[in-house]
Amino acid sequence: MEITGKCQLECSHCYASSGPNGTHGTMSSDDWRRVIDQAAACGAGMVQFIGGEPTLHPDLEDLITHALSCGIDVEVFSNLVHVPPRLWEVLARPGVRLATSWYSDDSEEHTAITGRPTHARTRSNIAEAKRREIPLRVGVIGVRETQRSDQAQQEMAALGVADVRYDDLRGVGRGAPDLGTPDSSVLCGRCAHGNLAVAPDGSVWPCVFTRWLSVGNVRENSLHDILTSDRMATVVGQLREEFSHRAECVPKMCDPQCGPSCSPACRPKGDCRPAGNCAPTYR
Repeated sequence: MEITGKCQLECSHCYASSGPNGTHGTMSSDDWRRVIDQAAACGAGMVQFIGGEPTLHPDLEDLITHALSCGIDVEVFSNLVHVPPRLWEVLARPGVRLATSWYSDDSEEHTAITGRPTHARTRSNIAEAKRREIPLRVGVIGVRETQRSDQAQQEMAALGVADVRYDDLRGVGRGAPDLGTPDSSVLCGRCAHGNLAVAPDGSVWPCVFTRWLSVGNVRENSLHDILTSDRMATVVGQLREEFSHRAECVPKMCDPQCGPSCSPACRPKGDCRPAGNCAPTYR
């Protein structure tokens, strides 16, 4: 659930094109609570609050509490630039986990990517999450050809972060070289396989990267009706057809991660299929 387009940063690669001038959109907190209820009724096991920067949404704490009351686990994907003291207590609740992005062990390179001098703040809050024993995963995003991505992963490991993954830049939003309409080549192939994304205006996408493929709007129809709609079936069929013609998997997507760094790690029940066929059975 992309609850806001507002963010303190202006990362050069932001798929959502978020920044300080972003807004919380047209979805009210009542709207988000209704969608959480509908997601629970549809069998969702986790809701991820993302943005923009979700900690800037005034009702994040209430939305986390509501999701937990519905029996749904929560992940908050934050840049961890600033975490209010009260929110730390909420994040430490059972059933809640954190995720963040990291770019380099070099503060200047990190700043060049995020557009703000945030290296020390984010690193400090990663350490604080570890101190509080809040489940945390970190996605190292490769934005530059000469980026110190390996050193960034080593730095996180040194801080005690066990779940560190790498993902290549996705050509969506500000990450698109020509800012044109992206296509399925930027996707990992798991769109709508047990996950959906809801935008600040209520639009529903197969995932946060398929922003040009709306399958409905939760302000107009229920999540169940969108999931079972002809439009949903058409888009999913179109994506599966495009993925079936791939000669190889998106880099870093198949083994061992099977998913982009923005998403919680999927867990294959058995061995992944050979490279070129990103379709193991997930749980």
